[in-house]
Amino acid sequence: MNTFISIIVIFGLLVFIHEFGHLIFAKRAGILCREFAIGFGPKIFSFKRSETVYTIRLLPLGGFVRMAGEDPEMIQIKPGYEIGLLFNNQGKVRQLIINNKSKHPDCKVIQVEKIDLEDKLFVSGYIDDQEDLITYSIDDKAEFIYDEQATQIAPLDRQFGSKTKSQRAMALFAGPMMNFLLAIVILAMYAWLAGTPVNESVVGDVIEDGAAIEAGLEKGDEVLAIDGQQVETWQEMTAIIQSNPNEPLDFLVQRGTNQFEVTITPDERVGPDEQVQGVVGIYQQTEKSLIGAVAFGFTQTYEFTKLIFESLGMLITGQFSLDHLAGPVGIYSYTDEVATLGFLMLMQWTAILSVNLGIINLLPLPALDGGRLLFIGLEALRGKPIDPQKEGLVHFIGFALLMLLMLVVTWNDINKFFL
Repeated sequence: MNTFISIIVIFGLLVFIHEFGHLIFAKRAGILCREFAIGFGPKIFSFKRSETVYTIRLLPLGGFVRMAGEDPEMIQIKPGYEIGLLFNNQGKVRQLIINNKSKHPDCKVIQVEKIDLEDKLFVSGYIDDQEDLITYSIDDKAEFIYDEQATQIAPLDRQFGSKTKSQRAMALFAGPMMNFLLAIVILAMYAWLAGTPVNESVVGDVIEDGAAIEAGLEKGDEVLAIDGQQVETWQEMTAIIQSNPNEPLDFLVQRGTNQFEVTITPDERVGPDEQVQGVVGIYQQTEKSLIGAVAFGFTQTYEFTKLIFESLGMLITGQFSLDHLAGPVGIYSYTDEVATLGFLMLMQWTAILSVNLGIINLLPLPALDGGRLLFIGLEALRGKPIDPQKEGLVHFIGFALLMLLMLVVTWNDINKFFL
């Protein structure tokens, strides 16, 4: 149960931050954002603020921001239709009643002759079979009322496609960007809580039953030299220790105002690269510093980013197979393992997932933010936009292939963890 709650909180945070980036920069560009959704499928909860409906949906597998102009308008009014009109204080149409006009007795019923809801914003028609054509201006924030549900109209200047290439690109890039910023913030908070490593050859703490504690080393001891070789940094000290498993080493140690020598024989341990390394059982010293924590957030985000790109490169070159990829089931299993290690490790894991989400979305694949940015780049090179129908078809095919890949990865996860 704790793992399930952790997954919901982590995924909810990652998706919220990602989509919030899209929302904020789309609104800054003047794009009408109809809906901000966490999850897919049926709505569980929704409320409207300003022009946007905020919803939580049943399937917590992602989210979206529905921007005007990205999907075909749901309601079209053609010549010959009878609609009801309600007006604001300036005499402009503020609501267009599509059906159930009887529920709006104050509306003025008009038989539409011409209507423009994107550019000129007007409606012309006839009232009560009068011969005179009457024209009304439409407010740029007017609403359709269909089945008593209001939908705001989207003039051209409020649609995604009407914005400059830089505005559209920023609205798309903002989602992944926010994931990187989230990782930086989480890792900075982690470093503030746990402390940032100090790059000095000072013992931060000693492990019980380790070679160091048996030799008499204590927290705060500074190692000056090993086997006559001077050391000043943690990396210099650990490099010598790791390269000499089961080899007695003479440590020159400073404790307060006293110096003394002690012989320590590093124990053997198999490292991440499957090589045998020496360990003596000491931790690196840490300190709590705001500047150090912020720096740690940036540097660790960079290291995670580099590591993920290296893994993607190995996947492309065939050094990794699809078996190494993890889908929702695999992430759930790994989160379960990390959650047992404590809150701080869960923070690091969340940061890794956030970086991963940002990178994946920036890949130049159809249906992802990176694929859509690629089309904007092609538009800049060609000097004209790609045919929207062709672009939509490419994204549809890409989305279908991504879903197929997700199914394959999920099946591999099930076989790996449960079968």
